[in-house]
Amino acid sequence: MPKNDLSRQLFEKARRTIPGGVNSPVRAFGTVGGDPLFIVRTEGPRVWDADGNSYVDYVGSWGPMILGHNQEDIRRAVYEALKKGTSFGAPSTGEIQLAELVVEMVPSIDVVRLVNSGTEATMSAVRLARAVTERPKIIKFRGAYHGHADPFLVEAGSGAATLGTPSSPGVTPGAAQDTLVADYNDLDSVRAHFREQPGKVACVIVEPVSGNMGCVPPVEGFLEGLRELCTGEEAILIFDEVMTGFRVAPGGAQERYGVMPDLTTLGKVLGGGLPVGAFGGREDLMRQVAPEGPVYQAGTLSGNPLATAAGTASLSYLHDHPEVYQTLEERSRELEEGILEIVRDGDYPLTWNRVGSMASLFFTPGPVRDYHTSAAGDQEAFRAFFWGLLDRGVYIAPSPFESLFMSSAHSREDVADTVEAVREVLARVFSDKGAS
Repeated sequence: MPKNDLSRQLFEKARRTIPGGVNSPVRAFGTVGGDPLFIVRTEGPRVWDADGNSYVDYVGSWGPMILGHNQEDIRRAVYEALKKGTSFGAPSTGEIQLAELVVEMVPSIDVVRLVNSGTEATMSAVRLARAVTERPKIIKFRGAYHGHADPFLVEAGSGAATLGTPSSPGVTPGAAQDTLVADYNDLDSVRAHFREQPGKVACVIVEPVSGNMGCVPPVEGFLEGLRELCTGEEAILIFDEVMTGFRVAPGGAQERYGVMPDLTTLGKVLGGGLPVGAFGGREDLMRQVAPEGPVYQAGTLSGNPLATAAGTASLSYLHDHPEVYQTLEERSRELEEGILEIVRDGDYPLTWNRVGSMASLFFTPGPVRDYHTSAAGDQEAFRAFFWGLLDRGVYIAPSPFESLFMSSAHSREDVADTVEAVREVLARVFSDKGAS
């Protein structure tokens, strides 16, 4: 195990003033045990912790770092923006530039509102859907995580699943009663809610590729079926593309699968590593947002000049360099082929899911197509796998319910080294399991 004495000391210090010592729960290593790493610097595909250990990183700040850490164009854009001020509290040209890029790149978005986080984006999109339909109910999917707003913390994934608390104290029965939970990749479970709540469902919100129960792609016909159901029921279809937006394709999952939602939420890659989110969609819907319409949404730091500079640099690079997606696909495929060969050779009871540059290795023979099958994984084996990789200089998310993210900065050598580390660690994990 890597020496992490300073990280341990920092964690103990942080716990005195920060709940659990972290500012987002999954960072606390609750599933894998031990103390979290405190990262002090990053570059390209690598991160360095406070004790000087270096790791090939597949967390990528939980998805935003599609171009790698500390990318030169983004760093330069933030520096130039910083010289002009950190916050204006007034309209700025940077907001227009970022909005125009979003509208150009995301097929279903005609008009977009910038916010500060993915949670703000999803809660605002749901409010808009309820307002325009004049209906109270929403349908989400078991194990899906759409941020920590009250309506979403019902059978949620990501950090909530990691902690074993799929709901949260403080969420009132009134907030939860209007959230209906269906099973991902199961259209019949969605139809049942529409049938049982006629004329009451405002929207269906879905990660078109689930990333918060691990990476789980949609089965054939699932997204198309949701589109057809929502159209027939006059409900709003919301794609939560906070994770998939600009990552699985320049225009997100909706471009990759050719299914258009009514509203889309964005974050992560959108901000190039700075805090930002957005929701957008059909013009007739978005014109209902204040001040143009009656649906209120606001944010003191929305459209922050540093965030819009980073976001514009990130999206501009992706827009102007489409070969990035070819590189991402090649590196991700090389990792996939290496891992699948290991799984076959060892006859290990594992499942690998991948969509573009996001993927997951599940410790279950699978297939993994929803939260139930994801949650069936062997968490003790995952814990040993996580620490084994960390010991060999490979950093993955400390939870089986999170995805792995490739960046264009990862080299063939990085991937080859990762595959060898996976080979060694899996052999040890399953040898120990057999011995026990």
